[in-house]
Amino acid sequence: MPQMAPLSWLTLFIYYSLVFILFNSINYYSFLYTTEKKSLSKKITKLNWKW
Repeated sequence: MPQMAPLSWLTLFIYYSLVFILFNSINYYSFLYTTEKKSLSKKITKLNWKW
């Protein structure tokens, strides 16, 4: 059976960091927001005060 190549902590940390950044960037940019079109007209309410 072939033996595994010796892995140092630095290469494992770099590998983990790259996978972590890649995973987070894919999750961030793959989310699509649904835009809702709202009417721009404002509702004007008149208050008639009767004293």
